[in-house]
Amino acid sequence: MSRRFAGKVVVVTGGSRGIGKAIAQRFVREGASVCVAANEALVHDTAKQLGTLTVEGAKVIGAELDVTNKEQVKALYARVAVELGEVDISIQNAGVITIAKLEDLSESEWDKVMAVNTKGVFLCCQEAAVRMRAAGKKGRLINTASGQARQGFVYTPHYAASKFGVVGITQSLAKELAKTGITVNAFCPGIIETDMWAYNDEAWGKLLGNYKPGELMAEWIEGIPMGRPGSGEDVAGVVTFLSSDDAAYITGQTINVDGGMFMS
Repeated sequence: MSRRFAGKVVVVTGGSRGIGKAIAQRFVREGASVCVAANEALVHDTAKQLGTLTVEGAKVIGAELDVTNKEQVKALYARVAVELGEVDISIQNAGVITIAKLEDLSESEWDKVMAVNTKGVFLCCQEAAVRMRAAGKKGRLINTASGQARQGFVYTPHYAASKFGVVGITQSLAKELAKTGITVNAFCPGIIETDMWAYNDEAWGKLLGNYKPGELMAEWIEGIPMGRPGSGEDVAGVVTFLSSDDAAYITGQTINVDGGMFMS
């Protein structure tokens, strides 16, 4: 595999598992030094695992992080600067979901989903961009949206709102930062083989008709034009492209990674 990110410093939030881990792994294999951050202790095991894949001169560190806490976010990027160097590429991937009928959806659920998925993206973009500009870097900010940033789904108005918000943040910051050389893009993963989608299958399955585990997922997959769920590597390929020099003239865009579920 090429080393096109040799000498680059990457931060991946929500990096302990699933899509975030796959993205971090791809960057490590392509020569980058990577900080994986997540709101769970598992992130340290992930960092150790990814550290075995590094190329010469690169390094991986793990950090526990609450992306909704501005002071923790600032401290994370400061630590990255000391241990790895100033950030070149920041992947805002941390996210949560809950699924409930309208009358059962609590205010605390709404607040948590909006805080992690939308405020967390903003805080990390803000700190990363400030540091990129101060260092004179033509950096990359990549934000995780969702198919629900294209079309809201039943029983998740808070999640849909949070992900539409990610697209709005992406477009706004892309315009503000364009002349600095910092690009800001997002991607919308569809059905990806992750722990979150296992939860989605179970929770939506109960609310949509007492499906047994796996039955609803099978129906969804039948509706994907490519006929299969995505993998973390499918997503990582798009993210690393958007982070590369080949994407230097792309900003403010949101790309679907969903096997053709949404085509606009």
